Amino acid sequence: MKVKSIEFPSGKSTALNSSKKVVLPILTLIFLTTIPLYLYKDSPNSTLPRVEIINGSVPLFQKNNLSSPLHFAQNTSNDSKRVTLDYKCDIFRGRWVPYPRGPYYTNETKCVIDDRQNCMKFGRPDTEFMKWRWKPDECDQPLFDAIEFLELVRGKTLAFVGDSLGRNQMQSLTCLLASAAYPVDVSYVDDTKFRRWLYTDYNFTIAALWSPLLVGARDADPNGYSLNSLINLYLDEADEAWVSQIENVDIVIIAAGQWFFRPFIYYENGKVVGCHICHKRNITDLTRYYGYRMAFRTAFRTLLSLRNYKGLTILRTYSPAHYENGDWNKGGNCVRTRPFTKEEVKLDEYELETYLTQVKELRAAEMEGRKRGLKFRMLDTTKAMLMRPDGHPNHYGHWPHESETVADCVHWCMPGPIDTWNELLLQMLKMEDQGAIEGKLQKYA
Repeated sequence: MKVKSIEFPSGKSTALNSSKKVVLPILTLIFLTTIPLYLYKDSPNSTLPRVEIINGSVPLFQKNNLSSPLHFAQNTSNDSKRVTLDYKCDIFRGRWVPYPRGPYYTNETKCVIDDRQNCMKFGRPDTEFMKWRWKPDECDQPLFDAIEFLELVRGKTLAFVGDSLGRNQMQSLTCLLASAAYPVDVSYVDDTKFRRWLYTDYNFTIAALWSPLLVGARDADPNGYSLNSLINLYLDEADEAWVSQIENVDIVIIAAGQWFFRPFIYYENGKVVGCHICHKRNITDLTRYYGYRMAFRTAFRTLLSLRNYKGLTILRTYSPAHYENGDWNKGGNCVRTRPFTKEEVKLDEYELETYLTQVKELRAAEMEGRKRGLKFRMLDTTKAMLMRPDGHPNHYGHWPHESETVADCVHWCMPGPIDTWNELLLQMLKMEDQGAIEGKLQKYA
């Protein structure tokens, strides 16, 4: 990857036989005390209903507990672990509700917050954007439990692959974990776009692998690089910046988005196949969705082809920008101080097409992954974040006297709504842990 570093947008159960009667009570106790709040369809033979795309969403079902209250993250009482089996809940469909207790951490917490997302440091005057929580329509979203998260990932490596929004999420996670543990910087290089942190007590590593286009890319503009300059995009060649470091990773969170709106010349098999707003006469003008689709296809196929890769792949879906009063490079900004309601905004036009492009490629990878025993999942944050125009830095990612004229309505303030991504991630990991437990139990059945 040789693009410069400017990051702005353009059961079947059977009774145990008599020889296993001693084991049954122990297994039952383990199951009842460790079953998480979430169920998930893991194979075509699952007893859960088949999950279909409905209005562009792949639901993740959670067992509903309508009576349980919200708890602080440090509260480890049994109340937060109780389950009922009457309803299913899609945790990605919901609304934002007031939460006056505020965020998990502050900008003074001992964790790394990129200045460009450190909105309170640079004088953002309102604080209400930090006082909302995501509420699924038919259930409660548990608060983030740092100890629980660290126990689930003990001995593992988690990598965020993609653009600076992946690093935004990684830094959110380290701040959420700061209530339980601090990591050690074990980065291989000085480049902050490739950070690696180790939680020594848990042997857990977090890595950021910056690859905003996921595939090979090279500057192609004769006038030099700029935010809107032309780039050659090699759609059938995954970017070695992440591929070379991914084979032994246990959890890969992959995402990309805003970079695909810029001018490109598309290459496949070493030949030009088209372009996007390149304004060249003899090259077919293709849409941005073509490059986006092929980049994800290549990334997923690369993961499927790696001989030693056994990890869980999670697609974090497209994160919408919220420019108003102009385009990003024409005075656009994001000055709202409250979330939208579901009735005020909907996913449509290019955002919907971008989202559906990702979903289609993920579903294809998921089907192919079953043949290899690889899991592909979706962290569907798009609709929730569409409702949060108030959560961006705008002009509060730098000091007022600095000559920054472009508002940041792409990244997310920390603390802020991006912390919800990691609340949802925790629930997904709990679901995967449940699947592993159920698999072990079936061996004794």
